[in-house]
Amino acid sequence: MKNIKKIAFIGNYLPRQCGIATFTTDICESFAANNPGVQCFAVPITDIEEGYHYPERVRFEIREQDLDDYRAAADFLNLNNVDIVCLQHEYGIFGGKAGGHVLSLLRNLRMPLVTTLHTVLENPSVQQRRVMDELLALSDYVVTMSHKGAEILDRVYHTPQDKVRLIPHGIPDVPFIDPSFYKDKYDVEGKIVLLTFGLLAPNKGIEVVLRALPAIIKEHPNAVYLVAGVTHPNLLRTEGEKYRLSLQLLADELGVAGNVIFHDRFVSIEELKELIVLADVYLTPYLVESQITSGTLAYSFGSGKAVVSTPFWHARELLADGRGVLVPFGDSGAIARATARLLGNDVERHAMRKQAYLIGRDMTWDKVVLQYAGLFEEARQKRPGVMQRNKSFRPLNAQPAILPEIKLDHFLRMTDSIGIFQHARHNVPNFAEGYCTDDNARALILTVLLENLGTINPRRLDDLASRYLGFIRYAWDGAAARFGNFLSFQRTWVDAGFSEDSHGRAVWALGTCISRSANQGFSQMAAEIFEQALTPASTFSSPRAWAFALIGAYAYQQRFPGDRSSRSRLETLATQLLRLYRENSGPDWGWFEQSLSYDNAALSHALILGGRALADDAMLGSGIDSLRWLAAAQTSSRGHFQPVGTDRIYQRGTAKPVFDQQPIEAYSTVSACLEAYRTTKDRRWYDEAKKAFQWFLGANDLGIPLYEPSNGGCYDGLHVDRVNRNQGAESTIAFLLSLCEMTDTANVIESFKEPIPE
Repeated sequence: MKNIKKIAFIGNYLPRQCGIATFTTDICESFAANNPGVQCFAVPITDIEEGYHYPERVRFEIREQDLDDYRAAADFLNLNNVDIVCLQHEYGIFGGKAGGHVLSLLRNLRMPLVTTLHTVLENPSVQQRRVMDELLALSDYVVTMSHKGAEILDRVYHTPQDKVRLIPHGIPDVPFIDPSFYKDKYDVEGKIVLLTFGLLAPNKGIEVVLRALPAIIKEHPNAVYLVAGVTHPNLLRTEGEKYRLSLQLLADELGVAGNVIFHDRFVSIEELKELIVLADVYLTPYLVESQITSGTLAYSFGSGKAVVSTPFWHARELLADGRGVLVPFGDSGAIARATARLLGNDVERHAMRKQAYLIGRDMTWDKVVLQYAGLFEEARQKRPGVMQRNKSFRPLNAQPAILPEIKLDHFLRMTDSIGIFQHARHNVPNFAEGYCTDDNARALILTVLLENLGTINPRRLDDLASRYLGFIRYAWDGAAARFGNFLSFQRTWVDAGFSEDSHGRAVWALGTCISRSANQGFSQMAAEIFEQALTPASTFSSPRAWAFALIGAYAYQQRFPGDRSSRSRLETLATQLLRLYRENSGPDWGWFEQSLSYDNAALSHALILGGRALADDAMLGSGIDSLRWLAAAQTSSRGHFQPVGTDRIYQRGTAKPVFDQQPIEAYSTVSACLEAYRTTKDRRWYDEAKKAFQWFLGANDLGIPLYEPSNGGCYDGLHVDRVNRNQGAESTIAFLLSLCEMTDTANVIESFKEPIPE
């Protein structure tokens, strides 16, 4: 390889426990061993805060959710004059929506890019399609490991055929020896061994094999089923060993526990070779058809094993023409019959083994890295080195907003074991004012948005969210179908009635939690009261309560679009808001009421969502028109954001009150304008959101920041001559919610090159 001296392999890396980590490690180490004159190093993606003890081969690591790390990785690779980058792509290993953060790295590379696709989706989501389209455009060549993958790239993604290469999944080179050779080492001598290995997860179909075992054992009493591998780390973090324990219980119920062995460890490559050799039949009972590549199947087939598998894409291709046995998905009887037949027919089984082994000689890592080496040479000759256009040289009005770091110091200070305190004196919680449902609902929404951003430790967020959700649940009075609002520090409810607005905001928080929280316990708890809480919202007199509840119903519908009850209630709320707008708006006053009070933009926000949900263009247009009018009303003569003050009510036909300006107005405007931007793709709305957000940072009437960078808090308001130095919950959460939504949108712009700006 005359023109290639440095190659960087990007992907997960051992000791991280996953298939991509094993593949990246294998190809990097094999390439280095076969090309001693080439410097090979790895750039892994790290998914846990404490990191991994990587080997010296790793030169740079990327924290999964840190967008800046991806940009820095590109700089590192460019600075070190890397000749080729080989990316291992799987949506789930990269940060951002559909793994879009990796595009920030790839856009800035100056060297050729060869991408190995471990997943090729036939029916991608909109976000997955956008990521894949740009990934394919940025790659000089893409590698797929199956003909099906190449066919989908052509038919679905219209990828030029000369850009696609078919290279099989690499496998270790093992001798073709009798399975009995290693059986005594693992205490299974004299046994017939059925093997499945890999990370345990429900989609692997292990339970289907367990249900087949009684029939297999009836014909072959000395058969054992060996399941080698740890529970998938992501599953382990969320559910512990629930799945493995369910398999053990099932084995007990079926009376086959004595014939099942769980080898609960992430095996080394040497141990894996021995386990494959000792297997008499290998089983891949996967439950999903659309798996384009299976490393475990490739390893076992190429090592000369007789394979019984469900017909997922890779298996259907690799085991065609009698090279293995395919059985229907989820069919234990078919697995039992096919396995028993192979075990009872030595001639058929050994012929199948020999055929697989001979084909597997072209799949060993030595042969595979030779094909990659040729492809790297082609890529280097095709593009010897490219200086990318520097996309950061843009005028200020053509760039996403510069955003502060998310800091939760004050937010955490305001939270105790019950929930978040309502008020503060300066930056100290004011215990005397207690707690309120309104603020705990806002806090719950914030933790869910932070979880989706992925920049804060998820365990910390779970701890916080459990307090805010617990508060909302405690505030719920099932008999009255209402939420209490004010709770004293002594843990007693102090309000005689109830607040419609806080009720609506609680519905908003519950809907957001159900829709977007990864914690199933939280979603289930929220769902227990969501419908009961949503039901009375349309009977309230407060339009803001309607709006808050509608936003919550919209969030809920994103997860459960088939829930006709919630959709009907969403429609009722949206219709009420639209009627209110039509009754009160006119040529000189485009608003829902005859006055502007507080949290105004939430009304427009809700009507925009209602129009989207119901595919009602007139409703959507009214929501946009009302927001356009409000944006003009909230713009000062100097062009900065100037929310309606709260020192008096702004009645139609009177002068707009300028002070006291409240952070909640800036947040509701940021959120509504970003929703308008997502809906229309009109950059004007992103600019309006940015203008409202900059109010926190000092682009306001006094030129004084309300955001406190030392602790992440926010002052309570802007008076005529000063800021209110208290940092209460509403103000701080309003700022943090604004920052979260702006950060999320900036990430989308960065990851997907949305039209900000032209």
